Amino acid sequence: MLIHPQFDPVAFSLGPLAIRWYGLMYLVAFAQFLLLGRWLIRRREARLTVEQLDDLLFYGMLGVIIGGRLGQVLFYEPAYYLANPMEIIAVWKGGMSFHGGFLGVLVAMTLWARKHDKAWLEITDFIAPLVPLGLAAGRLGNFINGELWGRVADPALPWAMVFPQAGDTQARHPSQLYHIGLEGITLFVVLWLYSRQPRPRGAVSGIFLIGYGSFRFVTEFFREPDHGIFGQSYAVSMGQWLSLPMVAAGLALLLLAYRKKAL
Repeated sequence: MLIHPQFDPVAFSLGPLAIRWYGLMYLVAFAQFLLLGRWLIRRREARLTVEQLDDLLFYGMLGVIIGGRLGQVLFYEPAYYLANPMEIIAVWKGGMSFHGGFLGVLVAMTLWARKHDKAWLEITDFIAPLVPLGLAAGRLGNFINGELWGRVADPALPWAMVFPQAGDTQARHPSQLYHIGLEGITLFVVLWLYSRQPRPRGAVSGIFLIGYGSFRFVTEFFREPDHGIFGQSYAVSMGQWLSLPMVAAGLALLLLAYRKKAL
């Protein structure tokens, strides 16, 4: 049985300014998006310019930060933030909802596509393979902070871990690492390989929705459930409720993409 290393959430300080690991992981996520995106542009696998990619990232950053924070507020902790409204802007403390960030990015991509006169699904197909490694970086930030720990596990499990932040000494699943392995690395490999061949417009986006929704649904079984707007449920968690529509939408999008190709 392992014990969480209790990392200092502050990576380093610049005078009175504390730079947190969680914030650095967001920078890593955005940097890998740019690097992979530019690689695709150089290989002429994307009909974008480097300047458009930079602009796309700016819109995406706004979508992730605003949507992710609002998702946390509305989906998971509305009572807390209603009582502490100034905490809503304290994004450096953590507390970001993937599903909220996802919706924020969809809105941002809609605005960007209109600005540049691009097909919306063409853009979502382009960014889908660039997202999972960024998600992995975010989950690594969760692990460093010792937050979003897992459910109680069998102490005999070699990688079971005690999270003192949970307020007990029970062995738990390091669910943040499960998220990294499935929603991060595995989803990246699937999308990267799948998108290397010409696909009908919308198909790559559909695979992303199916893959993330399915992997998230599975990892939630090993994660201590968040309270959410429906309360805390060990049967179907808030994260699972929010992932089910993603899978359904992904299946519909994938079927529609291949049906249009066949016509």
